[in-house]
Amino acid sequence: MIKEITITVFPKDEKNKDFIEASCMKELKKNGISADRNNTVFVFVKKSIDARHGQLKLHLRYKAYIGETPADTRTSELPVWKKADGSKKIIIIGAGPAGLFGALTLLEYGITPIIIERGDETTGRRKDIAKISTAGIVNPDSNYCFGEGGAGTFSDGKLYTRSNKRGNITRILQIFTKFGANPDILTDAHPHIGTEKLPAVINAMKEFIIEMGGEFHFHTKCTGFLLDGAKKVTGITAKNVITGEQAEFKADSVILATGHSASDIYTLIASICPEALEAKTFAIGVRVEHPRKLIDSIQYHGKIEGMGAAEYRLTAQIEGRGVYSFCMCPGGFVVPSQTEEDSIVVNGMSASGRNSNWSNAAFVVETRQEDIPEEFFKKAEEEGCSALAGLFFRHHIEKETKRAGNGQKAPAQMMTDFLDGKDSEKLVPSSYTPGLVPSRLDLWLPEQISGRLSQGFLDFEKNMKGFISREALMIASETRTSTPVRILRDERTYESPFLSGLFPCGEGSGYAGGIVSSAMDGEKACRAAAERW
Repeated sequence: MIKEITITVFPKDEKNKDFIEASCMKELKKNGISADRNNTVFVFVKKSIDARHGQLKLHLRYKAYIGETPADTRTSELPVWKKADGSKKIIIIGAGPAGLFGALTLLEYGITPIIIERGDETTGRRKDIAKISTAGIVNPDSNYCFGEGGAGTFSDGKLYTRSNKRGNITRILQIFTKFGANPDILTDAHPHIGTEKLPAVINAMKEFIIEMGGEFHFHTKCTGFLLDGAKKVTGITAKNVITGEQAEFKADSVILATGHSASDIYTLIASICPEALEAKTFAIGVRVEHPRKLIDSIQYHGKIEGMGAAEYRLTAQIEGRGVYSFCMCPGGFVVPSQTEEDSIVVNGMSASGRNSNWSNAAFVVETRQEDIPEEFFKKAEEEGCSALAGLFFRHHIEKETKRAGNGQKAPAQMMTDFLDGKDSEKLVPSSYTPGLVPSRLDLWLPEQISGRLSQGFLDFEKNMKGFISREALMIASETRTSTPVRILRDERTYESPFLSGLFPCGEGSGYAGGIVSSAMDGEKACRAAAERW
C-alpha cells in the first residue's frame, strides 16, 4: 500500500529522524491505517513553510510505502530517448524551455530537432548581458530574454508553477535533475535552480540533444516562413545576425517557441496571416525592492534565524483589475531585461543561495484591450492587424521609461514618495547594477497603472504590515510578465488553424508563463507534431 500523508512540525524537529518517523506513524494511525514501522518506508515529497499566526511551522509531505519498495523519485518519470537518424526533421524556433523540452520530446520518436536560436550560447550570452551594465550596450539578439535557455536562464530559474493540469510537473523536474539540477527541486514547495547554476544544466541538455542527432543554429534569426499556396508552412527563412548570411530550413513542421519578447515574430505573422493572431490581457507595472531582512522579519514574524529568504505573494482587485505580485525573488537582484536600445525593462532574479541583501518582486496591473489608448489601435490598423495594439502600447511604456531614465539607468521612486505624490530627493541603495535616477513614476506612468498600484499597495499593507516602508523602492518598468498577443492554435492538435504545419507553444504563443509551464507546453506541441508522422 502507498499512502500520502502530511505532518506539521516546528523547524527544530525537521532533522530529527526518529521524531519524524514517529509523527508519520501517528498520522497513518489517525487515517485508520495499521502499519508495522519495520515494514514501512517514508519518502519525503514536499516541504512548505507556514508563518501564519506568529508561529513558524513546517508542513512536510511524505509517501508511506507499506510493505512495498519505494519508487526512485529521481528517475521514475524519465522518458526513453532514441537516436535520430535524420530521415525525419522538425524545426524548432527558440532554444528556451519550450524549445529544449520539445526537442527532447521529438527524440522520444527518433525525430531530428533542428533548433534555430537568434541569441548566443550561454557563455557568450553572459558577456552580452554584462555589457548592458558595464558599457550601456544592448544586443537586440542576445540578452536576458534571447539566447540559449530562454528568458529564465539568467533571470532566476524558478520552477514553481500552478499549472498542475498542463502536464507532468514531476517529469519536468526529473529531467532537470538528470541534466545536473540539485535533486532538492523534486521536493521543494517552490523549486528553484538559481541563475548561476541553470546555464550548466541548459548546456548539458544541449550537448545531449546534439549527441542524439539534434542540430543547433545559434545567432540565427527567423525572418520569414516558407509557404505553399494553401498557407502551409514548409520551413523558414533565416539570417545569421553576425554575418548577415541568409539561409532556408525546410521541414514537415515548424514549432514556434520564440518567447514573450520576440515582437518581430508577431509582426511577421501579422503581415502574412493577421487572422492567426488575437489580442490578450497582459500586465504593466514596476519592480518593488525591499531590504531582504525587512521582508524576512515581516514574513517570519521577527524569527528569521536559521530560515531562508522569505517569499510572499500578494494580490488584490482594484477598480475591476487585478493588481498582483509576480516573479518574487527572495534574496535576489533587479536586472535590466530590455531587448531594444530605445527601451528600459526590468526583471528579477536570484542565485541558488538567495542570499543577497535585497528581495524584490514585480507589482503589475492587469491591462485589457479597453485600457489601451486609441492611438495604438490606429497604429495596429495601419499594420493590418488590430491584435498588435497591446504590443505597440507595451513598447511605448518601455520607451517612456527610457526617457525618464538616463542611459541604462532606470527611473525609480521611493514607495512612500510615490504614495505621497512627491519627488524622491534620495534613493536607497539598490541591487540594480546599471544604476538608478530619481523619477516621478506617479506622474508619467499611465494613471490607470499608477492609481491602481497606489491602491494596491495600501491594500497589501493591511495583510503584510511593513510592506509600505521608507526603505521600499519602485523601479520602472516591468512589462514582460506575459505577451499581449496570442498566436491561435487548435486546442487538440496544437496546430495553427490558419497556417498548417505551424505549432505555436511556450510563453510567446500566449498559452504558457514560466519555465515549467512552457516546458510542458513545448512537450505537448512537439508530441502533436511528431504523431502526425
